This record gives sequence, C-alpha cells and structure tokens, in this order.
Amino acid sequence: MRCLLCESLSFTHICQACQDIFLTPSIYKRKIFTNIEVISFYKYKDIKNLLHTKHTDLGYYIYSILAKNSFTKFADVFEFPHAITSIAIDDKTKSGYAHTAILNYALKSKNIKPLHSKLRAQNSVSYSGKSKEFRLFNPREFQLKEFQGQEVILVDDIITTGSTLTQAIQTMQRERKKVLFCLTLADVSLK
Repeated sequence: MRCLLCESLSFTHICQACQDIFLTPSIYKRKIFTNIEVISFYKYKDIKNLLHTKHTDLGYYIYSILAKNSFTKFADVFEFPHAITSIAIDDKTKSGYAHTAILNYALKSKNIKPLHSKLRAQNSVSYSGKSKEFRLFNPREFQLKEFQGQEVILVDDIITTGSTLTQAIQTMQRERKKVLFCLTLADVSLK
C-alpha cells in the first residue's frame, strides 16, 4: 500500500518516516470547568484530515496510528502512586469501531486501567461543526455505569468548546468520581 501522506510504499497507512515527521506529539494544555486540565497532543489544524476519517473504515487504522504515537507514549511515562481508571467519552461502536475506545485502550499500562462502555450519551446528537449555543441547548445527557475506583482520566478525540468534556465531568462528579484530567488527540482552539 501507499502512505496516505507521502505516497511512498508502506506496510502501514502512514509510513514511519511520515509518522516521525508529522505525528510526533506535543503537549498542549488548557483548563475547563472547575479548573480541570485538558491535555492534547496535536493542534486540530495539523491533523484535521486524519481526524475526519473517524466515520470511515480507514479511520480505524488512522486512529490506531495516532493513538500509538500519542496516548501510548503518554501512558508509558505516566507515573501515579496507584493504578487509576481511564474512560472514553461515549465509546459506542459506529462504522464498525469506536474511535474513542481506540484512544482509551492505548492508555493501558501499569498505572492506567482503561474501562469500556462506562460513559454513554443518551442524546446521540452530533456536535461536529455545531456552535457553542447548539451544544448548550442539546446536552449529551451522559449516563455512567458503575465501576470500581474513584480517580478517572477522561478520553476524547477532539476538544472544541469543552462542552462535551464539561458534561462528562459533571456526570462523574454526580457519581462521586474525581476526574484527574482529560486527554484528547487534538485541540481546535490552538492556532
């Protein structure tokens, strides 16, 4: 096959040279709701076309590559006094896979235990390309399934206004869970 970025022959959808050049993550931080930190690995504009594959079969491979280059590397160096839980935002299977589940699973390490199917939106409205007002008037109505552990990392692919993560944090807090921080692939607000 050919690399999607440089079109060289490759055993993967994005060759290792392009991964090293274009997909080396950086750490970007911002705070949302009650001062909770959101750590992102890429500027949205830098990987926008790759992120838009999430609703296609190709997206599974692209998200796996992005997760390996960012979330897995993060988990490998993350230290905490005890193991904590990571939970993906609405990891329902769509198009044959759940893109947030791929990201969450990439965090599996000695200090992070990913859990699946724990935080689901009851309102499946898409926020993609929608205004902050639309997001406020159409809450996701998250439902949290019971799990052991109190400290949580929330996982999503993109942060735009922060409304999805804020709603997820509020749901966690209602259930007496502590969100330590959130991880996303990309932050739209970065120029």
